[in-house]
Amino acid sequence: MNDAAQRARLIILALGGVVAAWLLLLNFGALGAVAWRAEGLTALRSAEWAAVRFTLTQALWSAGLSVLLAIPIARALARRQFTGRAWLITLMGAPFILPTLVAVLGLLAVFGRAGLVNDGLAALGFARFNIFGLHGVVLAHVFYNLPLATRILLQGWAAIPAERFRLAASLGFGPRESFRQLEGPMLRDLAPGAFLVIFLICLTSFSVALTMGGGPRATTVELAIYQAFRFDFDMGRAAALALLQFGICALAGLLAWRVSLPSSLGGGMDRPVQRFDTNSRALRLWDGALIVTGGLFLLVPLAMVALRGLPHVAGLPPEVWQAALRSLGVALGATLVTLAMTLALAHAVLALGGKRGALLEWLGLAALAASPLVIGTGLFLIIRPLANPRDFALFVTMLVNAGMALPFALRLILPALREIQSTQGRLADSLGLHGLARLRILTLPRLRRPLGFAAGLTAALSMGDLGVIMLFAEREGATLPMQLYRLMTSYRLDDAAGAALVLLGVSLALFWICDRWGRGNAGA
Repeated sequence: MNDAAQRARLIILALGGVVAAWLLLLNFGALGAVAWRAEGLTALRSAEWAAVRFTLTQALWSAGLSVLLAIPIARALARRQFTGRAWLITLMGAPFILPTLVAVLGLLAVFGRAGLVNDGLAALGFARFNIFGLHGVVLAHVFYNLPLATRILLQGWAAIPAERFRLAASLGFGPRESFRQLEGPMLRDLAPGAFLVIFLICLTSFSVALTMGGGPRATTVELAIYQAFRFDFDMGRAAALALLQFGICALAGLLAWRVSLPSSLGGGMDRPVQRFDTNSRALRLWDGALIVTGGLFLLVPLAMVALRGLPHVAGLPPEVWQAALRSLGVALGATLVTLAMTLALAHAVLALGGKRGALLEWLGLAALAASPLVIGTGLFLIIRPLANPRDFALFVTMLVNAGMALPFALRLILPALREIQSTQGRLADSLGLHGLARLRILTLPRLRRPLGFAAGLTAALSMGDLGVIMLFAEREGATLPMQLYRLMTSYRLDDAAGAALVLLGVSLALFWICDRWGRGNAGA
């Protein structure tokens, strides 16, 4: 290794070390600050144990229903080709990047006390039902995570070689035999991992439980931590809950890592898939009904948000637009920080290699097991002796959002970077291409697609985040999701509808712009 290559490697390792130190502070230092400030853990009361049970119950139901419903919808989409299919799949992915409060408002417009479904039941003479509680939390989580499960399983169907279906047709397999021999093994590989990923997401959900829980009996651990810190300032109870939640999330994350099995179906010749076992009229009608039902479930709430919010956008008060600018600044800052940290960490993982590289990669994914509220609480306690934490509300929110988005960005960028290194790394070394020149000429152009998608995902998720800001900000420093929540709780529903449409539009625009930028140079 020549001097230039050695210097480049040292710089990469130094930058990776800085990111690793920040991740240790973010994921474990904040948790330690909460435990230290608590001066001992407080024994959990029956109400906290009830919150733990409710958290696990709603996460199990939410993840289970999301995956079970995604299986027939993904199967129908996988075996049918129709005009607009690509657009439908793209739109069905919108709820995952949707701000949670916007999704909640959309669901209330459809399933709420005065929603479309309840109005229909009342017109037929039936009693209206109450959406709040366990079933409301589960409904919101299924709405939020069904697209994610569908996209994961669709990738599994796309990975089944076309030659397997041709062989199945030559053997006279019908739909049941094809499912048992081809699709079933793929689902056994992918479904457990999809379940655990969604279970992990639902464990740390804050906004859904805050808005759809409906009372003390529907309190999650996240809400209990928020209440212990914000209202009671009981650090012992907050620390005990934080440690318990971290343990549950870490176990779920470890299981998700272990059950991510490679496909056992082998390779193919990348031919278009032709299904010879699903041409009956009954199956076409069944698949069509599944696709239409799934599309309506996911798209009607979004349409209701747009219809109800559009007449009120022009009359929104100035504080809503000011909050929108703050959220936009936080989202753009979080996106830049996430991409910079991910690139540094991914290069360091490859430079180290072996067990040390795997350990660094695990550290980058550890944020999946962390609670944003716990991190925010810890940073609040770290900053408090030095300055007023509320003066740093937006900056801390940006950093936490960047840290929470890093695992998703790392999973997108690291495999692509490994591919670049394995296919063109030796040629670049032989040409003496190192450091910034290598990054500019070789790496960034070929990482443009995953970088664009990761940037769009980070910006959209950060734009709609309602978590850490609830701990720090006062009224004059509110972000748009926080301002929207205040409008909802003060029953200013017209302004809330307009603010929700602004939040939806900006979030989707950020995602589309970044993703479009990434796909614009796909041929490079």
